[in-house]
Amino acid sequence: MPRLLHIEDDPANRLLVRKLLTPAGFEVVDAADGLEGVKLATEQAFDLILVDIAIPGLDGYEVTLRLRGEDRLKDVPIVAITAEGSRNTSLSVGCDGFLQKPIDARTFVRTVEGYLKGAREGLSAETSGDYLRAQSARVALHLEQKVAELSAANQRLIELDQARKEFYRNISHELSTPMTPIVGYTKLLLDQELGPLLPAQQRAMRSVADCVDRLRGLIDNLLDITGIETGRLRFARQPFDLVAAVRSAIGSTTELRDKKRQALVAELAHGSLAAQGDSRRVTRAVEQLLENASKFSGEGVRIGVRVSAGASGALEVLVCDEGPGIPPAAAARIFEPFFQLDGSVTRAQGGTGVGLAVARGVARGHDGDLVLRSDGKHEIGGVPFGGACFSMTIAAQLGANLGAP
Repeated sequence: MPRLLHIEDDPANRLLVRKLLTPAGFEVVDAADGLEGVKLATEQAFDLILVDIAIPGLDGYEVTLRLRGEDRLKDVPIVAITAEGSRNTSLSVGCDGFLQKPIDARTFVRTVEGYLKGAREGLSAETSGDYLRAQSARVALHLEQKVAELSAANQRLIELDQARKEFYRNISHELSTPMTPIVGYTKLLLDQELGPLLPAQQRAMRSVADCVDRLRGLIDNLLDITGIETGRLRFARQPFDLVAAVRSAIGSTTELRDKKRQALVAELAHGSLAAQGDSRRVTRAVEQLLENASKFSGEGVRIGVRVSAGASGALEVLVCDEGPGIPPAAAARIFEPFFQLDGSVTRAQGGTGVGLAVARGVARGHDGDLVLRSDGKHEIGGVPFGGACFSMTIAAQLGANLGAP
């Protein structure tokens, strides 16, 4: 069965060609623009290529010139099928035939079969050369215009990205300002320093306090991610115990695990592990990893965390779960700010999608990194974990310029 590639942006024309050729024993593959057509033609095997001239992306002339540069396509007939293109230009750039639209349904199949059997149209060398020179000039102008358009679009994207960063920075600061009195007064009320509360009022205030803590965490994440992206985030530089920081993160995330009846498997270094840097942000980064492990794992599974010192002087926190893991297509993007596997408003997991980006920024700001370990099962405390495993490393001793990653 002959395989034919039809590069055409008009669905009605694609359907007509398919209806004419399929009953005649052809397998027809469609491409809706020039770029898609080139991709298909260079990746798959075809016996004949039909190309419209007025198609988006690369036009039919440019597609033909591109395909004629492929050694394995030099003997594949390429036929222009168009209402607007020039016969001489089509043949000059490498087409073997030219069919004028509208298609003559009575002779179309026989004509295509003729090209498969070796029928070719041609031009004199002199005429072909003249058209090739004219076409080369036209292609060069077209490419120049495309480069100018892409440069302008790229500059616009840079400006939009900077505006996005400034917006998040400004809105985060605006939100953080009223949070200070909200947090303070909530604590005063819970501590009953402004008067006694009834049991029902205490329960209500605890719910409010939980929501305030969650909101403050979201705002802190937005502030941190904008600081990381703009290079303005700075870290404290003080000695701290990494084991103690991880224990604190474990305690802060206990409630989330308890709600899903998840068991924690902890393998912590004996004693302490001396580190240097911003203990508050490192603790929060570990919290992000533990929260992610809980959120994306099912009920009653195990979450693992291990703290260790490497031979090179780097300190590592490894967090693993028994969830479904990270799909390969998403693995390269999970550290991008605001990227989520399910970004819809109906997603099962909450959050803004900046937790991993913040955690990586913190790790890199401490001369380390945060990576997804996808090299097989990992064992923590004698328990194998086959889900997602994240390895966060920080340097025990920092360089002279501790700052934004």
